[in-house]
Amino acid sequence: MAGPLNGIKVVDVTTNISGPTLTMILADLGAEIIKVERPNTGDDSRGMGPFLEGEGVYFLHINRNKQSIAIDLKQEEGREIVYELVKDADIFVENFRYSKAEKMGLGYEKLKEMNPSLIYCSLSAYGQDGPMRNQPGYDAIAQADAGIIGINGTEGSDLARVPVSVLDQGSAMWGAIGIISALLHKEKTGEGQLVTTSLYETGVFWVGYHMLSWLATGKEPKKNGAGHTAFAPYGAFLASDTHIMIGISNNSLFAKLCKVIGKENWITEPRFSSNSKRVENQEELKEAIENILQSRSADEWIDLLADAGVPSSKVKKISEVVEDEQVNALNMWSEISHSNIPDLKLPRLPFELSTSEVKITKAPPVLGEDTRSIMESLGYSQDKINQLLMRGIIQNEKDSSKAH
Repeated sequence: MAGPLNGIKVVDVTTNISGPTLTMILADLGAEIIKVERPNTGDDSRGMGPFLEGEGVYFLHINRNKQSIAIDLKQEEGREIVYELVKDADIFVENFRYSKAEKMGLGYEKLKEMNPSLIYCSLSAYGQDGPMRNQPGYDAIAQADAGIIGINGTEGSDLARVPVSVLDQGSAMWGAIGIISALLHKEKTGEGQLVTTSLYETGVFWVGYHMLSWLATGKEPKKNGAGHTAFAPYGAFLASDTHIMIGISNNSLFAKLCKVIGKENWITEPRFSSNSKRVENQEELKEAIENILQSRSADEWIDLLADAGVPSSKVKKISEVVEDEQVNALNMWSEISHSNIPDLKLPRLPFELSTSEVKITKAPPVLGEDTRSIMESLGYSQDKINQLLMRGIIQNEKDSSKAH
């Protein structure tokens, strides 16, 4: 089986997390990704530890299925190589700060002149308009600006960001959806177009419910920790050994929970008889539930709750998730041989297609791994390639290993 984007060529000049995640999605769907990196240092995520056999785990996680060519984009001859790549490309992706691509000679209008059907994606921190569009921003900064950190955690606790790159990788998803939509439009009309998204827009979209809640009530959302503003009981409850997560969103599930914990009288208890009443009295309800859960271990309660159809889970450590039976049953791990890591394991994309391939077929490249072969495919002679290598305009894998 071929991937659904087989035959699609992508020129990727992104770095860090957001852009490389976007192009990883396209790569796993079968697109050819030519990753343009800086000589000597490469993508910034190559230096983000911890390290597995000398390779940064951030880079390993989001750069499989790509070719790496190292080009000095500050030099005109380096940019000319990118122009050659763009001429027959379907997609170009950048995640520079606003207007930097234009200053480098890699803006949409310039590349569109070379390839009118090009789909150009710009993934930025704050978008293409507004007073903050020139501001630099990382995931945590955008989380703060979009209000996510302000509602995360529990009342009275230290501020806490969501400890995964939720806006980097979330904006990557929107960028990929935008690109695929543009591909469908191009298939119908032959027209390319500009696709834009940002970390900030993603964050504002994620907090949409809370913004509507504020408009409806005029009240700032409370920090609910592992709980929920709209449902109760909903959150982490301490059993005799560790916490379990329980989610109750309606009266039917509440009745099932009451039967499991031996409190059927709560079903008609005025304080708990409706979801709104339970939310109003959620602290009292949580304390009462935890007093009961103290009598058994988390695993025992999970078995009882699962049998009754009550959504629940033990609050697991990452080490437990790595070895989880469900993870293995879903084949979430893909094994691929890396030049420095023979048994590299990477998590696959979280969806599958029944008749199209979504697969990790190539390990994350070492810096400049494909420089020479890509240059050859563009028609550069060996003499010219060697001259460019000598002058530092490009760099290949051998030179990269020396630099490190």
